[in-house]
Amino acid sequence: MPDTKTILTEMNDRSREVFRRVVEGYLETGSPMGSRTLTRSLSEKVSAATIRNVMQDLEFLGLLDSPHVSAGRIPTELGLRMFVDGLLEVGNLAEQDREKLDATVGGNNADVAHKLDRIGAALSGVTQGASLVLSPKHEAPIRHIEFVSLSPTRALAVLVFADGHVENRIFAPPMGQTPSSMREAANFLNALAEGKTVSELKRIMQTEVKARRQEIDQLARDLIESGAAIWENEGDTSERLIVRGRSHLLDSGGESEELERIRSLFDDLERKRDITEFLELTEEGEGVRIFIGSENKLFSLSGSSLVVSPYMNADRKIIGAVGVIGPTRLNYGRIVPIVDYTAQLVGKLISDQS
Repeated sequence: MPDTKTILTEMNDRSREVFRRVVEGYLETGSPMGSRTLTRSLSEKVSAATIRNVMQDLEFLGLLDSPHVSAGRIPTELGLRMFVDGLLEVGNLAEQDREKLDATVGGNNADVAHKLDRIGAALSGVTQGASLVLSPKHEAPIRHIEFVSLSPTRALAVLVFADGHVENRIFAPPMGQTPSSMREAANFLNALAEGKTVSELKRIMQTEVKARRQEIDQLARDLIESGAAIWENEGDTSERLIVRGRSHLLDSGGESEELERIRSLFDDLERKRDITEFLELTEEGEGVRIFIGSENKLFSLSGSSLVVSPYMNADRKIIGAVGVIGPTRLNYGRIVPIVDYTAQLVGKLISDQS
């Protein structure tokens, strides 16, 4: 991708203002911006023909596009990225939005999962987008692991932690496994697992696989990858992906083909595919991150944007993430402080409960 900072620096004042007006108009209305409309809003009085020439130059740079035969322009993904990185003005969190989010953690209900549900619903309502809340993983040391066959295509991983916490996680085992082979795999893992967290055990297994690939039991390797470390624990309230506000995104307009791609995205989310992607997105640093369209492989087909922020526990360790999904014409300046504040709110909630 071209260096957007360099492009922005090399643009003159007129080109920069035309570009900014096109993007701001598109984010507000979702419609292409024409030269005649821009002549009424620019600080410099220039002709529509001059503005058309500037927009053609911006289109040549890959920052604008013509969706139809008309003279109107919309920003490309590259253009939106440059706007977000160099021209976006982030506003302050509105008091009414703060109050709605704060209200979700009030009351005497000590159930964290219930409060996270409420926070997700409030975040969706405030932003009019689809909200995501990735609940924290339980990271206590493991005391015991057991695998139970439920059917040829489904099995249960039972994790007993040193603090007494028990989790049941449904997963799809490798083909052709038997109850006895699962017991052997569990015995193998238990020899390594005691006193280690799930994350630590997974790292140890990955190291063992690299060092002794031919010696490691194939089943144990597959089960730790698809069983003890999987996040598809149906019915378990301690670890899940909360998706709220799907209707907001589906009702936001667009062609039927685009809506079908968005529906496909949410089908994937609801089946909990690639959930760990959200934490991986946030590992490169603290604070809110914005992914536009194809910048995030999980949302590339739907043409959506993701505004996401990690939240941390009392030890300043990233344990989850919150975010908002919407069309690429999101009001980024308003959404960013909302997501940032929500992440802080969730982090404080988790820290207080622990």
